[in-house]
Amino acid sequence: MSRILVFALCGTLLLSACGKKADEKKSGPPPTLITVTQVKSGAFEVTEDTLGTLEAVHDPKIGAEVAGRVARLLAFAGKPVKKGEALAVIDATDLMLASQSEQAEVKRLEALLAQQDRLVERQQNLAGKGFISQNAADDTGAQRAAIAEQLSAARARAGIGKRSVGKTTIVAPHDGVIESQLIAPGDYVKVGDPLFQLVSNQRLRAHLPFPESAAPRLSRGQVVRLTSPLAPGKVFEARIADIRPSIAESSRALDVIVELENDGTLKSGGTVNASVRIAAKEAALVVPEQSVVLRPAGKVVYAVVEADGRKTAQQRIVQAGAKKGGMIEILAGLKEGETVALDGAGFLANGATVAVKEPKKETEKVGVSATAKGTAAPKPEAKPQAQ
Repeated sequence: MSRILVFALCGTLLLSACGKKADEKKSGPPPTLITVTQVKSGAFEVTEDTLGTLEAVHDPKIGAEVAGRVARLLAFAGKPVKKGEALAVIDATDLMLASQSEQAEVKRLEALLAQQDRLVERQQNLAGKGFISQNAADDTGAQRAAIAEQLSAARARAGIGKRSVGKTTIVAPHDGVIESQLIAPGDYVKVGDPLFQLVSNQRLRAHLPFPESAAPRLSRGQVVRLTSPLAPGKVFEARIADIRPSIAESSRALDVIVELENDGTLKSGGTVNASVRIAAKEAALVVPEQSVVLRPAGKVVYAVVEADGRKTAQQRIVQAGAKKGGMIEILAGLKEGETVALDGAGFLANGATVAVKEPKKETEKVGVSATAKGTAAPKPEAKPQAQ
């Protein structure tokens, strides 16, 4: 009897195990948990976006126009200066002496020219009376013309000398800020040596690198919207001033130039986010970017459909357009209002069973007392009194 009972129990266990396996095969894999969204229609702007850098349009290196020793330094790095303001003074002693010498030469030649004028007049009178030949009178006139030319050259040299004396005072060519000071009092400078780096942020130039593929959609005069970390929430508008004709070898990018007037907010050397509007559509179908996944068939969006109380994912091959603000335009493959998979779309396959995760409800605020939930708060223990 015991053996019969053992065989009966084994048979029961085997039958129950087979039943469980059959149930598992029928149920299949558990549904994939996802979140969903709807295909929406609305205004959509197609833009080309990039990150650019700013530089000052006016940022000259102020150099020495005459040689000499720096006598005084009137400006320093970081100092704002106005146009024509003195920045440094070079010792002008040698130049002033040279200028005085040229002025003296001018006066000497002026005296010689005046004397030659009187001589020419006398010689012409004598030639008219026949006392001297006409050739002798002509020679005197030629000497007078030579002295006049010498006087013109001397006056030019004197003007250059006087101008050189004026160049010993280094002045700012325009309003700006001294970015760097390259000299110190006592330094000897030669013609062309840099003395100061002057930067003006009143007018800035933005270099915007765009990919080669954007070249056909960009042209001069297009409006560019610029934003900067220096001015959060503020938008600067400018227009494309120039597009470089060649592609940069290092970055393989197209250099687009934009110039803008600055109100003092932006700084040379800073970065800007640039956006060029290529086109605008009043009604475009859009979905979040994470809803579009790449499959062997191409770009795919999974539409969530419900039949017989069971939700499944249906693969829709779509034609995607431009991206903007985390959304992507759908040119074909979907209709407005359809429900599509959002989070978890990358784990789906065509016909997969899905379970939609409901959005979380607002939880109770932290710090609510226990009495608010119907539970009395514990009373603090009384401290024993000192005897």
